[in-house]
Amino acid sequence: MKMSEKNIIFTRPHKTIYEQDGKVVKVFDQNYTLSSVLNEAKNEALVQENTDLNVPKVLAVTKEEGGWSITREHIEGKTLAQLMEEHPEKLDEYMEQFVDLQLMIHQQRVPAIKTLRHKLADQINSLKDIDATARYELSARLQSMPKHNKLCHGDFNPSNIIVDKEGKLWVIDWAHAAQGNASADAAMTYLLFALHNKDAAEQYLKLFCKKADTARQYVNRWLPIVAAAQLTKKKEEESKLLMSWIDVVEYQ
Repeated sequence: MKMSEKNIIFTRPHKTIYEQDGKVVKVFDQNYTLSSVLNEAKNEALVQENTDLNVPKVLAVTKEEGGWSITREHIEGKTLAQLMEEHPEKLDEYMEQFVDLQLMIHQQRVPAIKTLRHKLADQINSLKDIDATARYELSARLQSMPKHNKLCHGDFNPSNIIVDKEGKLWVIDWAHAAQGNASADAAMTYLLFALHNKDAAEQYLKLFCKKADTARQYVNRWLPIVAAAQLTKKKEEESKLLMSWIDVVEYQ
């Protein structure tokens, strides 16, 4: 399928998203292996097959000029992040919808998907930006946390939610999905907010803890672990703040 710059919806590091013939095509660059692209497509197929969540259908995995791609059905609408920016007066309403949707995801079960514990362990062990002692302490903390099997998105933020013309919420980008502890997923969402807007992060976590009846201290215990996981994405602009959160004593 021939891609044209005029069809670009948006770009992210190492990937470009196009609208083509009524479909969305996400093209990955050479940093992505076929196995990683297939894993993302598999995660989305598993969520589609095992839940009632609104997830765009995967239509194909193909090789493009720039790299491997995933083709999905196109959902007309705006991301929740766009709506939050365009209508700041509705932020409270949007945040309620956002947290309710995340709690709905956590109610789902997808037994065939990778466990969050194994995913986080692999990410921690792959880190060479922190020393062996810190990796050991993070791994020990991870192993001590309660084991759950709730569906976790792993990258749940407003830019990964599309609101269609009827107000229906669609969840995209399931590359980091896993089954595990919902508070770990909430900690990652808090971190993603905090990297750009600390006030929004605080509003989110206060609301999540209230609706989930979860102690903030418990979510905080996951922060060094998910900060280490985020550090593996090697985003230079985030590294300083993430390294400060990896201190495993700070959130005791």
